[in-house]
Parts: sequence; structure tokens; C-alpha cells
Amino acid sequence: MPSRYENIKRQRRMQRRIQLVVEERRMALARSPRKPYDPDTTVEIQPRAVGRVAMEH
Repeated sequence: MPSRYENIKRQRRMQRRIQLVVEERRMALARSPRKPYDPDTTVEIQPRAVGRVAMEH
């Protein structure tokens, strides 16, 4: 059974590999880095999404 240290090390290695793949794909698609999620942004809720009753427009 691998030790906790080995598990953490393996997890970090996998994470780094995933990050490299993500970076490569982003460069291949020539996209700018994704803007970080802003928790203060407001999201408009459509009237039909409020409650369970169908609203008449």
C-alpha cells in the first residue's frame, strides 16, 4: 500500500500533466486565458425559472 506521501506525489504529478494538456489545448485553439469566475457578477433569472408555476407572458 503506497504511503500518504507517495499518494500526494502521484496526485501532484497527475495534476501537473493535466495542466500541461490544458495549456497545450489553449495554445492550439489560440484562446486567451479564461477569465476567473467572479462571484459578484449578477445573473439574470428568466421569469419561467422562478418558482414552479408557469408564468404567462
